[in-house]
Amino acid sequence: MQSRRIAAINEVRRQQQDLMKKNVQHRIVSIDRPYLRPIVRGKENQSVEFGAKVNNIQIDGISFIEHHSFEAFNEGVRLKECIDYQEKLTGVAVKRVGADTIYANNKNRKFCTDKGVVTCFVRKGPKPKDEDANLHTTMRIIGNLRATVMEGSLGNQKLHYGVGRIAARNQFSETLLLFFGIHMANAATLAARELAKEEALKKKNTA
Repeated sequence: MQSRRIAAINEVRRQQQDLMKKNVQHRIVSIDRPYLRPIVRGKENQSVEFGAKVNNIQIDGISFIEHHSFEAFNEGVRLKECIDYQEKLTGVAVKRVGADTIYANNKNRKFCTDKGVVTCFVRKGPKPKDEDANLHTTMRIIGNLRATVMEGSLGNQKLHYGVGRIAARNQFSETLLLFFGIHMANAATLAARELAKEEALKKKNTA
């Protein structure tokens, strides 16, 4: 433990010297946790956060970690990886995707169009006169589900399963607790569904 702290302190000293000449990558902000990096979130109450950044996908309300890192990364360029991962998990071709506006870049739009995937991305340019009304309704429903179900599950993981405030002192433990919190929330969701099925079956049998 002491040797790791000394190594981190020496690296901080080297980085401080390099700051006089150039921009320093992978700057250490914690002696005890030198793997942490400041990640700019752009939120009103907390512009910078420290910890793992996670790119989640959600299938039928169940979350899966597509990519995570203690370094900042742009999740908006990972839409293809998300779709490939979902198809690998389910064996079913993805036909509808709900995603935040950060994913709505030109490359992702073209990829989804070529693949025949309907998204909730706001259309660029004027609305076509012959646009299918059912398609517009589908896009609106996908957007509403993303904003309620997925955002709600992320809040639930942070508030009730410790994902928002992980108490760990090393990278391995922090990653383990992150996975544990997300999949505990998944287990609770599945258990609640099974309980609801059992209750519905009991009511049907007693009716």
